[in-house]
Amino acid sequence: MTSVVEVHRWRAFSLLAVTYLMTAVDLTIVNVALPTIGRKLHFAESDLQWVVTAYALTFGGFLLLGGRAADLLGRRRLFMIGLVIFTGASLACGLATSGTFLIILRGIQGLGAAIVLPAALSIVMNMFREGAERNKALGAWGGLGATGATIGLLAGGTLTRYAGWQYIFYLNVPIGAAALLLARRVVPESRLHGARRRYDPLGAVTVTGGLIAAVYAISQAPAIGWTATRTVALLAASAVLLAGFLVIETRAEAPLLPLRLFRLKTLAGSNAVGFLLGASFYSYIFVGTLYMQQVLGYSALKTGIAWLATSVTGLALAGPAQILVTRASAKLVMAAGMTLVGAGILWATQVPADGSFWASLAGPFFLTGAVTWAFIPVSIGALAGVTERDAGVASGLIDTSQQLGGAIGIAVASTVAAAHFRVLQGQGHAAAIALTGGFHWALWVSGLTALAAVPVTFLLIRRAELAQAVTPPALART
Repeated sequence: MTSVVEVHRWRAFSLLAVTYLMTAVDLTIVNVALPTIGRKLHFAESDLQWVVTAYALTFGGFLLLGGRAADLLGRRRLFMIGLVIFTGASLACGLATSGTFLIILRGIQGLGAAIVLPAALSIVMNMFREGAERNKALGAWGGLGATGATIGLLAGGTLTRYAGWQYIFYLNVPIGAAALLLARRVVPESRLHGARRRYDPLGAVTVTGGLIAAVYAISQAPAIGWTATRTVALLAASAVLLAGFLVIETRAEAPLLPLRLFRLKTLAGSNAVGFLLGASFYSYIFVGTLYMQQVLGYSALKTGIAWLATSVTGLALAGPAQILVTRASAKLVMAAGMTLVGAGILWATQVPADGSFWASLAGPFFLTGAVTWAFIPVSIGALAGVTERDAGVASGLIDTSQQLGGAIGIAVASTVAAAHFRVLQGQGHAAAIALTGGFHWALWVSGLTALAAVPVTFLLIRRAELAQAVTPPALART
């Protein structure tokens, strides 16, 4: 018989999972609306990616600080503060009347998500014991992360077509408001008792500044040149800031990212795979969406419906993934997931300029839905062996890896596609053929990035550490 405590835990988990899905959806919900937003707010083509990456950069850059603050100030309290920021910024995004204003507000929205997500995940970690019970919760959590990206595309297409692009942001307002009303009643409060309230804002600023400089340099390099003074200066500034971040972390009394965590090989490996997963999968979605709309002429709604194929596979494989990571090998599931994602993306490099969904896209889209098999074991491995003291930091770290991977992956893919488009157009090719050729090169980069995660999995992930994370304590002692 299910206990009252267990019912309350899963009720709280459901609320936290809904808010996680909301933040995951928001990373991609704007993708299918980008052409519409570009026309309405008079965006330059090269600046469109910043509607996506502004959110991803502040989201990823401040996740670690959000996790640290949640541990010290109270996880439910920070969860609710983050919800207020995220919901308010969502409302303001829908009211935006210029491209610059929208990009700034997307950054603020990402900051809100960076406070919500690590607080929510560390609450989940503290509600469930390490072993099969936590694995069940994290499996569902990872499944939401895997399907949230494609759900966002479908929701974005539907809302853009029938309501207007503003409603992709307005959607968050009633969800966020309802979560705020229920949180105090449903979600338990927890914090690190007896810990001194010391933070590392300088670490958060240096790592975020370094990443923004790098992404901006990469995105602008095709237009101004890789050897241009501005490009070189930005990349140098990025390197200095990121190096400064590492120095700060070794000397800070309460570092944003305790480097001792990387002694856990499975945690380090899972974050490396998470970064490559974000870089490959989110750039694939970005490029695939542009191909369908700019080359095939799909509407926002048709584009969202096409991505439903990926969601179908992801949902179908979520259950088997949870079973396999518990009863077989989470390490092999992770490697298989990244292999299938990489193969699906590389298959998409064959799409022609006059393609159709069933002939050209259905196969790659269904195959890359296996991303669920990567998200679930990555979520479990990134928290294997982590103590309560580091719950918020570890929760923020894996989300940081994925979000920053997505931001950098999109910037690189966009750069590669733009560079090869200009080359092909200069050779006299028609616009559709030149665009398709540029997208092919970007997809090659994304696909190979996904496959690079396979050797990383085998080299860094420790089967024993993962087995301990997914095995019930009683079984582990026998």
